[in-house]
Amino acid sequence: MSIERELNKRSGSKCELCGAEENLKVYQVLPTQKGGLDESILACTTCIDQIENPDNVDLNHWRCLNDSMWNENVAVQVVAWRMLSRMRAAGWPQELLDMMYLDEDTLAWAQATGEGEDDENKLVHRDSNGVILEHGDSVVLIKDLKVKGSSMVAKQGTAVRNIRLDHENAEYIEGKVDGQQIVIITQYVKKI
Repeated sequence: MSIERELNKRSGSKCELCGAEENLKVYQVLPTQKGGLDESILACTTCIDQIENPDNVDLNHWRCLNDSMWNENVAVQVVAWRMLSRMRAAGWPQELLDMMYLDEDTLAWAQATGEGEDDENKLVHRDSNGVILEHGDSVVLIKDLKVKGSSMVAKQGTAVRNIRLDHENAEYIEGKVDGQQIVIITQYVKKI
């Protein structure tokens, strides 16, 4: 059975965040380990747009989190926590966050994107042009790079898709080049 069909069954064909019944899509909650049903939610295009574009956030739309934060599905809890963290300065989201409990692994997943951190403590990964890189972005190498521990050379112009960010060092990202997972220094890449 497809993920979309399973999510429709799980959610009763409603957005798992706000309860909308139209314009529903599968939204994969990053970063993913295996993908699939446990790392996806069914969300409306309004919710997805506001999740992906922080400048578009409408505080009143997210009052729905008062109910959806208690959802039994971990991926829904993670998105609820991230959105509440993003809006916590408004007051009521912080009150909901204070009531919310996430186990250690779920909290680590929720925090993996840097949501909820103060801006001065947040690691920001930037490419050679200063453009902010995010988990899942695609980049291109701007210089031939020798891969440590192997005889491989990653050639200039090679596209690296679906990158992962190093959450301890803002200068490192990970990605696959010629089927091999490597660490790449951000100053040698440009976002596509």
